[in-house]
Amino acid sequence: MRKISYSEAIREATEQMMEKDSNVFVIGQGVWSPWFVGKTCDKLLQKFGEKRVIDTPVSEAAMTGAAIGAALAGLRPVLIHPRMDFMYLTFDQIINQAANWHYMFGGKINVPLVIRGIINRGGEQGAQHSQALQAIFAHIPGLKVVMPATPYDAKGLLVSAVQDENPVIYIDDRWLYEQEGDVPEEIYSVPIGKGVIRKEGKDVTVVAVSYLVPEALKAAEDLEKKGINIEVIDLRTVKPLDKEIIFNSVKKTGRLVVCDTGWQAGGISAEISALVSENIFESLKSPIERVALPDAPAPASSVLEKEYYPNKDTIIKAIKNQIFTK
Repeated sequence: MRKISYSEAIREATEQMMEKDSNVFVIGQGVWSPWFVGKTCDKLLQKFGEKRVIDTPVSEAAMTGAAIGAALAGLRPVLIHPRMDFMYLTFDQIINQAANWHYMFGGKINVPLVIRGIINRGGEQGAQHSQALQAIFAHIPGLKVVMPATPYDAKGLLVSAVQDENPVIYIDDRWLYEQEGDVPEEIYSVPIGKGVIRKEGKDVTVVAVSYLVPEALKAAEDLEKKGINIEVIDLRTVKPLDKEIIFNSVKKTGRLVVCDTGWQAGGISAEISALVSENIFESLKSPIERVALPDAPAPASSVLEKEYYPNKDTIIKAIKNQIFTK
């Protein structure tokens, strides 16, 4: 099977879904720029024209409202926010409007809308350009939230998101854009709400999301040399969560480390920890460890960023805490 990059997988899925269904269109900031949103929209304008690849003014609320209206009218927009941070400006549109219409109209109205929120962490971008907001959107009924970690899932989850009849928040991280992996040329889908075991193990369960999945696999490889056998679960979707895959793994290993790319306080790691404690507490051999961002804004210093963002070493430390100190 051929290998392509994560960003190319997103571009290919978008192109193929636009070819398949004339109701699918792209709308957002920077989709005409030479950057083409990290090349994820490259060549779409030339192929489909300005009516189906719409570069908007810098008005997050307006472009989100336009996309929601188009979805209500029967189209299937792929709305792109090149920096997820500025999705704060869209909260009324997404949370009060898009998330609620299907419920408020008794299932007679759908909002088939994909919202791509792109995380641009690192590179000394600072507090207003580095945020991962998945926990906020996962808190909202009526929204699904996916976070692919591999090129295969980047394509397959985008296809599923476009085909879904109601809003999907699709979160991609620019730290993954250059990662390459096996991706079929044909259209395929990855089910929303289903995690996957990336590596089987018996000593500790590591549940990870987005860029922390490859970091968890690196940690597992290093610890394997020391006789510590780690099971790595890639959540793929953070709303709805795949509880079954988490519970079954923790029942086997008795230990859990949860790795989230957002803040720890009130985040995805807290939700997973609570679910495990409520449902299979008796299976735990030691307290749950969480790997996430500290409760502080992102620094604008490369030296501080190295301490701020979790990585392979952070995960190894959490795993060792599980085994050796508790």
